[in-house]
Amino acid sequence: MENNISKKNSGPGKISRMFLTLQDVGAFVARFFKEAFLPPYEFKELINQCYNIGYQSLILISTTGFITGIVFTKQSRPSLAEFGATSWLPSLVAIALLRTLAPLLTALIAAGKVGSSIGAELGSMRVTEQIDAMEVSATNPFKFLVATRVMATTITIPILSFYTALVGMLGALLNVSLSEGTSARAFFQTALESITFLDITASTIRSVLYGFTIGIVGCYQGYNSSKGTEGVGQAANSAVVIGMFLVFLEEVITVQFFSIFRAG
Repeated sequence: MENNISKKNSGPGKISRMFLTLQDVGAFVARFFKEAFLPPYEFKELINQCYNIGYQSLILISTTGFITGIVFTKQSRPSLAEFGATSWLPSLVAIALLRTLAPLLTALIAAGKVGSSIGAELGSMRVTEQIDAMEVSATNPFKFLVATRVMATTITIPILSFYTALVGMLGALLNVSLSEGTSARAFFQTALESITFLDITASTIRSVLYGFTIGIVGCYQGYNSSKGTEGVGQAANSAVVIGMFLVFLEEVITVQFFSIFRAG
């Protein structure tokens, strides 16, 4: 009887904790917008974080984008050849990369590499009481640590996303040139003809949203990590898992949203 009562009482406790967590996240996001756009501004740290994020991800993103372009082109050619439409291959690759593959691949790589790095870095600073020391020394740790990193991911992820699309197109060009002897000029001319302003706008908005999500999740997990070395690992792991889940969720929502404009 007591076990049944305790089980019933445990339900509202979990729900209450969930709403408290959502409240904390909302307050964290609201504080970011307050700190990010009010002086003083940490431009030097912002540029440093943009460089670190881009440099950390450049090699992995370049390799992934190039291989994706080659593999996607190789897998798509047989299906188009059945209908005698291999000439549409550059357009198909360009649309697929710019609309979906490049932003999503970039966001997932950033969530795994950058998100975990931010969570572990801020988590270790919380454990070693460096954040507390910054507060004592009259430095705003939230503005210096959180606002700069979230803004850096929001700025850098869209740039890396378009870079991924370009590298993927180069991989596709290599495959098409070796298979059909198509020149680079003809390939890019055909590919760019199929790209619309809506595609570029949608890709930019999605990349900005993904970058903000990755940054805010990594910073929240690290900044609010529990004491001890175990909390650092949990912060890094949670930043990756939650970041990827939210990226996929946003992918579904944004695809449905922009499909309405394309249908119209």
